[in-house]
Amino acid sequence: MSKHIAIAVFPGFQVLDLVVVTVFEVANASAGEERYKVSLVSEHGGPVRSSSGVPVTTEPFGDPAAYDTVLVGGAMEMLEYSPGLLGFLRQASVSARRTGSICSGAFVLGRAGLLDGKRATTHWAHARELQKLHPKARVEEDCIFIEDGNLWTSAGMTACIDLALALVEKDFGVELARQVARKMVVYHRRSGGQSQFSALLELEPKSDRIQRALNYAKSNLKKELSVDELADAAHLSRRQFSRSFRLETGQSPARAVETLRVEAARDMIESGRLPIDLVARESGFADPERMRRAFVRAYGQPPQAIRRAARQSA
Repeated sequence: MSKHIAIAVFPGFQVLDLVVVTVFEVANASAGEERYKVSLVSEHGGPVRSSSGVPVTTEPFGDPAAYDTVLVGGAMEMLEYSPGLLGFLRQASVSARRTGSICSGAFVLGRAGLLDGKRATTHWAHARELQKLHPKARVEEDCIFIEDGNLWTSAGMTACIDLALALVEKDFGVELARQVARKMVVYHRRSGGQSQFSALLELEPKSDRIQRALNYAKSNLKKELSVDELADAAHLSRRQFSRSFRLETGQSPARAVETLRVEAARDMIESGRLPIDLVARESGFADPERMRRAFVRAYGQPPQAIRRAARQSA
């Protein structure tokens, strides 16, 4: 049976959030039948201009009970939201099977009073402001998406793809979600509890040579990864490499490698059932105690606490 998805937009919305439409479109193509019907809806219908100036055509809000899922997108800046939009979302939270937000759309849900007593996430840059505005919510700033009952929220920008893939998986199974991810040339969706941050993005190397060394390190975390080995990967002398690496990333090679190892270990801990000692070996730590110390430095808590949190979230 086809599921009707309504995506609510408003003047000044962020057009990137509409990439979720493609996830549902590809799900239909992969299944060979209409699994999803998608409607863009707004308070009055007609053209609605995004923050980039690109307009989209919308239908007026319908009866929320007619929709399986109602999602609301975000905006590049905080806006005033109309009583009509907020009222529609309140009704949808009761009548539709699921209600959710993309990126800073969580602020719209908050204004509608839908976050109280709920776990939620949003773009990491706005998470603390969301928590401040809605103290009765439990805002988790480092999650890709969160499902709390019939309320779904996602992190910023492209995390909406992970949210949509999770909805497809929930509705029609993991295999269809995998097919969609492959066709969209994205990783099969990141787990909801996975960090919004990427160590490689945080390091931001300026040159191809330092980027090459980091890529080599990420692909060979089980090796010792000495400075000489990384310098060879960058085709630089040890002295040139060490100086350039610190100038470009602000870190020593050893600290950067530890960051990559911690990120890889956290992914394994959150998404699998490998014993902690095996995770330590697979991510290149000499022993679990060394990994524990690295986790405390990076996250303020040991691997076991992160595994417990991931299981509770699941």
